[in-house]
Amino acid sequence: MNQQQLDIMKNKSGFIAAMDQSGGSSPKALAGYGVAETEYNTEEEMFNLIHQMRTRVITNSAFKPDKIIGAILFKETMRSKMEGLPTTEYLWQKKHIVPFLKVDEGLAELQEGVQLMKPMQELDSLLKEAQKNNVFGTKMRSVIKEANPIGIKKVVEQQFDYAEKIMAAGLVPIIEPEVDIHSQDKAESEAILKQEILKYLVNLADNRLVMLKLSLPDQPDFYQELIDHPKVVRVVALSGGYEQQEAVDLLAKNHAMIASYSRALLQDLQVEQSEAEFTSVLESAIDKIYQASLT
Repeated sequence: MNQQQLDIMKNKSGFIAAMDQSGGSSPKALAGYGVAETEYNTEEEMFNLIHQMRTRVITNSAFKPDKIIGAILFKETMRSKMEGLPTTEYLWQKKHIVPFLKVDEGLAELQEGVQLMKPMQELDSLLKEAQKNNVFGTKMRSVIKEANPIGIKKVVEQQFDYAEKIMAAGLVPIIEPEVDIHSQDKAESEAILKQEILKYLVNLADNRLVMLKLSLPDQPDFYQELIDHPKVVRVVALSGGYEQQEAVDLLAKNHAMIASYSRALLQDLQVEQSEAEFTSVLESAIDKIYQASLT
């Protein structure tokens, strides 16, 4: 574990940019950017276009470490280059922003009110790649749609089982059991989820650390107990489908919780914008999310 990166993640003000759209979510991200599906024919062409978008964001002058402390990458982005450097090296050496890697392989079908992660067939090889590329941590996502205690218990159990393997490789896992913001019993799900997470945190070895990426709770400061836990490096919020303004307004009500936003960060960026327009829009989004992360 890189101690300098750990110090940044534990102590520095700022937020984490989620730049990890995968094969399933990239078409939507590109469409939001103004690139229609008719503009590419193969998966390779799609990934090239999404990498061009990410490169434009990350290399922009507004994307800097005084407000952005980390960036979550998709594996294809980690394997690509920006301005002639491997993306993770560009982030860390040029920008001094801590790189993370998305390692999950998507969601399983809905059962018992939740979507577990599909089995991670390539986790071992991804962890080796991450180690070689100066990656600090990983991210993996499950989804909770109903306040089903059995399903939520399985989500947390699976997340921490994989987290043990990730921590053994010297990386810090971001555990993301997302509670669907449209759930009819969202607050009840959050209560069950918090208690299940606390059970696992108690049993973590002294040399084990995790991060948590959680939906913005119905009750402000509901996750303070997790934020204060000695085994938790940071608790970050996902935007979960909220528009930018609502995402920052809700985050500002949760003290010491910082953002890890994708949609709310990128939503107003367009491929046809001039560099000056693009920079201005990106700078505005970054500032709003940063200010909400300071509370």
